[in-house]
Amino acid sequence: MKLYNLELSGNCYKVRLLAALARIHLEHVPVDLAADEQRTPEFTALNPFQEVPVLIDGEIVLRDSQAILVYLAGQLADRTWWPQEPAAQAEIVQWLSIAANEVRDGPNTARLIRKFGYDRSMESARLVTQRLLLLLDQHLSVHNWFALNRPTIADCALFPYLALAHEGGIDITPFSALTRWIDRVRALPGFVPMPGIDR
Repeated sequence: MKLYNLELSGNCYKVRLLAALARIHLEHVPVDLAADEQRTPEFTALNPFQEVPVLIDGEIVLRDSQAILVYLAGQLADRTWWPQEPAAQAEIVQWLSIAANEVRDGPNTARLIRKFGYDRSMESARLVTQRLLLLLDQHLSVHNWFALNRPTIADCALFPYLALAHEGGIDITPFSALTRWIDRVRALPGFVPMPGIDR
């Protein structure tokens, strides 16, 4: 399987993190966004939205990080990352939606503004982030993991941009349950870092 990848992308890192934790082999194909490689006809044919990550597995082409997590984990013999029961899947999908919406609009957007110079509203990003961090910290004050009382793809989806919040000027240290969860993810066997996130 090939992963079209950017090292600084939290969405790509979600996939790399699951692959490392679950021992899934992926061939990484670098995409240089600074050189507009995502706009080439070849890449646009894979993803008309011209974004990474993209996963190719034979004839299958997937362009969304949450979808890629579901696909990869669903092929594992060990279904702890993505179980087969509909209720368990729904519990995880609730958190995948948070990753794709509130986390994107909050800490991810703050990082895009501060680290990469995107022209977006920092005030809006901070308001979303403030409410989000309170809710996540409350959840993690009574749960070690986001879903099913164990690591799942929900944790892989949420981890990158929360652990990178400092790059957007967001201080998560007051949220002690959230910071303990970040440490738990870092302690998982097979954990791999990315720029901005150490071991």
